[in-house]
Amino acid sequence: MEIETRTKLEEIQRELGEAQKRLRHWQEKLNKLSLQHLSDLGEDHDEQALPTYSRDELMDIDKDELKSGIEDLEKKTKDVNIDLTVLAEYRRRAEEYASRSTDLAEAVARRDAAKKRCDELRRLRLEGFMEGFSVISLRLKEMYQMITMGGNAELELVDSLDPFSEGILFSVMPPKKSWKNISNLSGGEKTLSSLALVFALHHYKPTPLYVMDEIDAALDFRNVSTFSFAPLSIPLS
Repeated sequence: MEIETRTKLEEIQRELGEAQKRLRHWQEKLNKLSLQHLSDLGEDHDEQALPTYSRDELMDIDKDELKSGIEDLEKKTKDVNIDLTVLAEYRRRAEEYASRSTDLAEAVARRDAAKKRCDELRRLRLEGFMEGFSVISLRLKEMYQMITMGGNAELELVDSLDPFSEGILFSVMPPKKSWKNISNLSGGEKTLSSLALVFALHHYKPTPLYVMDEIDAALDFRNVSTFSFAPLSIPLS
């Protein structure tokens, strides 16, 4: 009986040693694992959540079929090395993406507000310019007719859709002559046209003081006499 007991004890000790080896092996495997939340799998983690079964459903499951499925999965994953640390990197990248998305949305909102403000300022500038242009054009015609006793003058936008791109054409028609650009006039005619424009601008936005240098140099005696009485004969405001 002692010999049999010793033999059984040796067998049990060998089995214990093997069990301890297996325990250390699986303990090492277990230490490498970490618990991960299903939310780490992405926005569609609800679809990947583990199913739950009632007791009756568990009783109806074919165990052999489950074992076969497990063996197939083990064969597929035998040589696969899964690095679970990528989940932490994924969470970090997802938080960074959310932060940058918020910054982008704020930047786009500020850009849209600035663009809206710029468009409003452009609209106000255009409206103000066209209002002044209409008044000045009408007054220029009146002033030139008054100065030349029958001539005509007008301002014309080169580009009516964008008046600030190409500028303005200043055309005049001296008495008994055809329409001409101001650059093609004589010295005296240029002076008369320029003074008519000055008076038209003064009517739109009066200025208390003008400084002019020899404005009558190219004028004949009749026109010099006309402008000598300009403060009395021409209403400037």
